[in-house]
Amino acid sequence: MANEEDDPVVQEIDVYLAKSLAEKLYLFQYPVRPASMTYDDIPHLSAKIKPKQQKVELEMAIDTLNPNYCRSKGEQIALNVDGACADESSTYSSKLMDKQTFCSSQSTSNTARYAAALYRQGELHLTPLHGILQLRPSFSYLDKADAKHREREAANEAGDSSQDEAEEDVKQITVRFSRPESEQARQRRVQSYEFLQKKHAEEPWVHLHYYGLRDSRSEHERQYLLCQGSSGVENTELVKSPSEYLMMLMPPSPEEEKDKPVAPSNVLSMAQLRTLPLADQIKILMKNVKVMPFANLMSLLGPSIDSVAVLRGIQKVAMLVQGNWVVKSDILYPKDSSSPHSGVPAEVLCRGRDFVMWKFTQSRWVVRKEVAAVTKLCTEDVKDFLEHMAVVRINKGWEFILPYDGEFIKKHPDVVQRQHMLWTGIQAKLEKVYNLVKESLPKKSDGQSGPAALLSGDQRVQVAKSKAQQNHALLERELQRRKEQLRASAVLPGVRIKEEPVSEEGEDEEDREAEEEEEPMDTSLGGGLHNRLANGLPSGRAAGGDSFNGHPPGCASAPVAQELRAFVEATFQRQFVLTLSELKRLFNLHLASLPPGHTLFSGISDRMLQDTVLAAGCRQILVPFPPQTAASPDEQKVFALWESGDMSDQHRQVLLEIFSKNYRVRRNMIQSRLTQECGEDLSKQEVDKVLKDCCVSYGGMWYLKGTVQS
Repeated sequence: MANEEDDPVVQEIDVYLAKSLAEKLYLFQYPVRPASMTYDDIPHLSAKIKPKQQKVELEMAIDTLNPNYCRSKGEQIALNVDGACADESSTYSSKLMDKQTFCSSQSTSNTARYAAALYRQGELHLTPLHGILQLRPSFSYLDKADAKHREREAANEAGDSSQDEAEEDVKQITVRFSRPESEQARQRRVQSYEFLQKKHAEEPWVHLHYYGLRDSRSEHERQYLLCQGSSGVENTELVKSPSEYLMMLMPPSPEEEKDKPVAPSNVLSMAQLRTLPLADQIKILMKNVKVMPFANLMSLLGPSIDSVAVLRGIQKVAMLVQGNWVVKSDILYPKDSSSPHSGVPAEVLCRGRDFVMWKFTQSRWVVRKEVAAVTKLCTEDVKDFLEHMAVVRINKGWEFILPYDGEFIKKHPDVVQRQHMLWTGIQAKLEKVYNLVKESLPKKSDGQSGPAALLSGDQRVQVAKSKAQQNHALLERELQRRKEQLRASAVLPGVRIKEEPVSEEGEDEEDREAEEEEEPMDTSLGGGLHNRLANGLPSGRAAGGDSFNGHPPGCASAPVAQELRAFVEATFQRQFVLTLSELKRLFNLHLASLPPGHTLFSGISDRMLQDTVLAAGCRQILVPFPPQTAASPDEQKVFALWESGDMSDQHRQVLLEIFSKNYRVRRNMIQSRLTQECGEDLSKQEVDKVLKDCCVSYGGMWYLKGTVQS
């Protein structure tokens, strides 16, 4: 404030923008001369310009009567340049160096920030400059003198040798034809320095007339530097805020814009970060930190940020692992990137890192060699994955870097459920890509259910003893139940009670399928949620035969049935053939996209899902899998859309009947059967369409979608 008082405003000046000469005004910078002498005092003999190159040449007279001028030197230069005899083409017709040529060069390529100012009657008028040219003396006359000297020497040598030589012999001439120029050779020639110089030389000179400072024509042209009316249209561009006005006068250069970082990279500036949108703030923070608890993220974003908006944003760039958020793989490895160690494409890196993240949802510990054996990636890539989210412990492996955040799990069960559904879909994808054996997968998800603890040898023995005691109690109860059934059959000899063992290897296949149909769909990642949810219900309720929200298994309330029916119909309209395993995976992904509290979270059993599929116009195709198949029971249950109302229904039904008797079929067999059933006018395009909708080709054979075992 003190400085402002010491420096008061003494005058306000109106500024006007004149544009009459905006595309024609050049600033010439002459070499330095004594202050007593101006270039306007020197006669300008000629001037010419090449507009495209913004190149100017000026010829200015030299004062030969000045006492500082060396006349003998001027005569010698003129003699060297033009020779003894002068003509119209001579550079110096007076046989004396009486003029000097100045050539221009651009002092700057960006003239948008420069203007010529004219102050008149309390007003400042600005005219943008089209170019700024620096004039320097040209010594091309020395090149002419050297050329003349070489010509004279060559003529003298030729004259001496011709006196003693006879007439030259006839020489044979070889004619050669140039090869046709290729496109690459033409591009190289066009970009060469010689071609550019030749092109610049071909531009014609435009001759100019020079008018001095005091000439009437100069005074007339100088009036165009004034704005043509203070309230005219030209003035509207200056009716702007002070910051916009300064930006117009001093725009940032392209180099400065290029050097300015778009966003913080390695070292984050929180002041700059908070100027970005919330989604970008979350993405940048997660990309740099890799793993972060939700509470830490909220503290970095500031107290004024809504936690609900942060929850929506964090789920787009990160996944929930043990109650903490880990940045998604596709954020770290964009689509067109590759590994700096092995050159592996980003898609393979994302798949391998997803496997590591999924392993940490199962346990707090991961073994690097196991990850490398499954993903088939090099040691450096796997180590990068683990260093993002874990720390190494000697003789133990890699432990997840942050403790289990049970508080977030309890506070946001809807977010946990949604993330659980996403992990279920990722698990199914990893199983298919890496051929993971389902029996070897963990049955319980320690990663999301709670913090894992290391057990000593004595503790393991105690756990084994307790499990044995529990099994013994179960066997005792089973024996007691069978005895009661025998006594009941003895009292009522006409009643036969069916006995089903709890677990025997000789169990009938149809009984197993019937039991599986009654069980709810397994949407948990091996029981991974803290509250053991399965289809949104506690596992204790979901696993048994209890009702789902008051409805028995296989039945559903009207809103639930309508939503489920809509999902099934939309899914089979896109994919005509699906296994039960694939359908459950798609259903889990659909649940993950729904808002919390949706009716479908009330719990959907396998039986309910299959009944809805059959009621939606689909049929189960009993594909005869080979005896040695590795497909699970859910993968062997194949459903297909039987009637969709289009012209392909008949073709699809014939194809499905073929696969109800054959596990794999050759194309010629399908072609002949379709021709036999649908007529001779069946086109190749129709056959290709039905095969594309329902089948996949592998090893020269055709399989129904989802049934091929590679």
